[in-house]
Amino acid sequence: MTVSIEYEAERKLSLPYEEIIEEIVLESLDYEKCPYEAEVNVILTDNEAIREINREHRGIDAPTDVLSFPMVDYERPSDFDHVENAAEDYFNPETGELMLGDIVISVDKVTEQAEKYGHSERRELAFLVAHSMLHLCGYDHMEDGERLVMEEKQEEILKRKGYER
Repeated sequence: MTVSIEYEAERKLSLPYEEIIEEIVLESLDYEKCPYEAEVNVILTDNEAIREINREHRGIDAPTDVLSFPMVDYERPSDFDHVENAAEDYFNPETGELMLGDIVISVDKVTEQAEKYGHSERRELAFLVAHSMLHLCGYDHMEDGERLVMEEKQEEILKRKGYER
């Protein structure tokens, strides 16, 4: 598994962010039973940069906590059956890993939301990574039913790694 992490924010998180990100990426893939070694790119940035990305890609001119850019097209969430049929689209030819996509996280929002929700920055970062990994596996939360499924899965992934509220 390859987890590439770029830290582009000026303000540094005072926690082992690389360890947390890698742990939750791996746990999410195990939880969703991804049968392949995978590649995920994570960018840690600030509110201003994520606001620009949000405006450019979603037409929303406001900062957000996390953005997900999946590389795989799914018929059903976490249904990896079809990816080998389009290996040239989904697998890195150099590593053979499934290219799941990119995650962009605002470190400012990690701090803000940890305070707002009364838990640690460590737990907030883990939550945002789990949430985004589910998006990279094809889940969405546009409808209540989808949202409930994602919430349950996020909490289970976090619980399995000891990130309780």
